[in-house]
Amino acid sequence: MANTLLTTDKILRESLRVLHAKLNFIGRVNRTYDDAFANKGAQIGDTLRIRLPAEYTVTDGRVIQSQDTVEKNTSLQVNNRKHVAVTFTDEELTMDIDSFSALHLEPAMSVLAAKAESDMIQSVYKQVYNQVNNVGSDMTYKLIGTGRKVLVDNLIPQDSTVTGSLNTTDNLDLNDALKGLFNPQEQLGANFREGKVGRTSGYTFFENTHMPRHTTGSDDGTGDYLTNSATAQTGTSLTIDTGAGTILAGDIFTVAGVNRVHPETKIDTGVLQQFVCTTSIAASATTITFTPEIIASGGYQNVTNGAANNQALTKVGGASVAHDISLGFHRDAFAFATADVEMPGGMDMAGRKTMDGIRMRFVRGFDIRNSEFISRFDILYGFNTIRPQLAHRWANN
Repeated sequence: MANTLLTTDKILRESLRVLHAKLNFIGRVNRTYDDAFANKGAQIGDTLRIRLPAEYTVTDGRVIQSQDTVEKNTSLQVNNRKHVAVTFTDEELTMDIDSFSALHLEPAMSVLAAKAESDMIQSVYKQVYNQVNNVGSDMTYKLIGTGRKVLVDNLIPQDSTVTGSLNTTDNLDLNDALKGLFNPQEQLGANFREGKVGRTSGYTFFENTHMPRHTTGSDDGTGDYLTNSATAQTGTSLTIDTGAGTILAGDIFTVAGVNRVHPETKIDTGVLQQFVCTTSIAASATTITFTPEIIASGGYQNVTNGAANNQALTKVGGASVAHDISLGFHRDAFAFATADVEMPGGMDMAGRKTMDGIRMRFVRGFDIRNSEFISRFDILYGFNTIRPQLAHRWANN
């Protein structure tokens, strides 16, 4: 029987299947916002506003004390355009889809997935402020439980969408830590044969080569930066003084006397709230910006009080120390969205398709100068940290 050319639909379906299989971080985050971008090329613009759940306070006694509903939102900007350009002939299009996939689609989708995952991970980890600090030491099984406690304390939804995305060193150390523990035989066999952790302690674990290695600022973490204000400071920045070292974006710090409260009861937990620096500061800086916002009252209260005068900022992780980062997160901590790329006319082959929230465009045209067919696969995407309290960092090694 004569061979028939592979169609645009077949190529796109297989490309998306391969791409999806390689997105073990993006594949575990919230992608339900994709439909907000119209299929004529992101008609609503390049920014999507995401509403966050409202929070309220409880009042004692019989008499009602009404409170306003304060709605907060964050945004997700679809502004990352990536493509892979390849050449293949009509003869190659007569292959069966499996052979064509191995020869062309696997390598193309591998680099496309790697770039998208790396873009997102390198950005969002610097917006996560809860960190399990173990810099200079190996990942242990107990640290998994410590991370889980952080998520539970922040009222993570009790479902199966909690992921542990491990760098390769943490994955190795955790496999070693688990080798002597009782596990279901099927899972234990996978750990032994494949070097995979699988699901344990409330996380589904994946090894990811794109996890970052963070280098801290030169501040030594001894608390030489002090708050500098006659009144207690709230918000997303603090006036400070006397510091001698740098604090870099992504560095974690605490403020003396500013404790985390229970998200619902607003009772003091006795634990210092962690913050992450969002803009690097030089030595002897007078202002530092960070997240989460310091909120000392109302439905969104997250700390016991504002930062009083002359309170020490203590950076964790040491001075100019490089350490590995792994992430534990619920699906709703992060969002990823794709939009349809505009379709050009006059193409030899052209199409768009969506699979599990990931949209892709494929086009093929003839290059008359070089007498060859050139094909390209395009994705247009954006991402953001939408509920950082539902994520944490493991800082090891």
